[in-house]
Amino acid sequence: MALAQYDINDSMTTDIKEIREDFPNLHVQVHGKPLVYLDNAATTFKPRPVIEAMAGYYQKYTSNVHRGIHELSEKATVAYETSRDKVRELINARESREIIFTRGTTESINLVAYSYGRHFLNKGDEILISEMEHHSNIVPWQILCEEKGCVLKIVPFNDLGELCYDEFERLLTSKTKLVSIVYVSNSLGTINPVHKIIQAAHQHHALVLVDAAQAVGHGPVDVQALDCDFLVFSGHKLFGPTGIGILYGKAEWLERMPPFHGGGDMISSVTFAKTTYAVLPYKFEAGTPNVAGAIGLGAAIDYVRSIGFDTITTQEKSLLAYGTKALQSVNGLRFIGTAKEKTAILSFILPGVHPHDIGTLVNEEGIAIRTGHHCTQPVMQHFGVPATSRASLAFYNTTEEIDRLVGALHKVREVFP
Repeated sequence: MALAQYDINDSMTTDIKEIREDFPNLHVQVHGKPLVYLDNAATTFKPRPVIEAMAGYYQKYTSNVHRGIHELSEKATVAYETSRDKVRELINARESREIIFTRGTTESINLVAYSYGRHFLNKGDEILISEMEHHSNIVPWQILCEEKGCVLKIVPFNDLGELCYDEFERLLTSKTKLVSIVYVSNSLGTINPVHKIIQAAHQHHALVLVDAAQAVGHGPVDVQALDCDFLVFSGHKLFGPTGIGILYGKAEWLERMPPFHGGGDMISSVTFAKTTYAVLPYKFEAGTPNVAGAIGLGAAIDYVRSIGFDTITTQEKSLLAYGTKALQSVNGLRFIGTAKEKTAILSFILPGVHPHDIGTLVNEEGIAIRTGHHCTQPVMQHFGVPATSRASLAFYNTTEEIDRLVGALHKVREVFP
């Protein structure tokens, strides 16, 4: 079966070729071959506007934000707070004060576990998560449960990688105080029915945290339409820099939650007798923030919105369809994660070949994929495998790059027949 028959729209291919020029990393070589980067679920490449925005801060107006009255500080503060408002617009939050800058998704979840969990949850209260969660949405709740005597309950998924919704409904009771659920699985690509989950949880008066790390760069996310209580994501999955993340929280809950860190900038006044805390969002942003990272995230949001989610989702759906068919030509290849609703993540195994060997051999062909458990060891345990190989696609990838991966996997099969 010729791969050419899966080609995507010619005009879209032309647009993507132009877009690829914005990403310097796409034009490097590995082992003397043009790089094929298929590890976007781990981190995405950064377009020139993001790199230039961060360089501009460091070259022209490096300064700490807030409180400074000199021009550089004022300029940095405006850029920093403008980025906060860009995040608000991206996810359609009601107010910019509901947007908290963190180091990433992991810190955002830990903030909620520490501040909300330790303040509002009690012995016997139940927290629901799913079997497909990233470790960052498992471990903080385990720590909280050990400390507070809460009960962690797990919603299973089926062998397609789809959440067992009936089981979720069964586990959801009056004891459930929090549901923390991944929007899109990083190791399976599954898109969970989060809107439906949130509605059901609220009927039982439970709050909901949505891990949107793998969602925000691939399609529109609207926190008001979802009605989630918290939503978290990382800038580096959104074509922005590492070291910057977001916690969205409904103001009514953030107001009631105590600070996560103590220090400068999160206070209103300090005496040895008493400290009063700053208003939102600053109550949760102690110390010197990642100013350049926030500015870079704002530039990444501008860039993504200039491309448009219609273009992004159309391209990625086409690549997923193409890749799914193309990889089936590799002898013995088995997909791990075949949900009906999924994003452009292709996780697979080759019987008789360890994923690390696959990753090593395709790397020699200039191809970057991710191998391992992807910080989702319970997912691997479900399927009875130690690890998978994962090709995760972004809108700047092409069918030609998928063809190169397929060719490299055929070579792997020659080494491990």
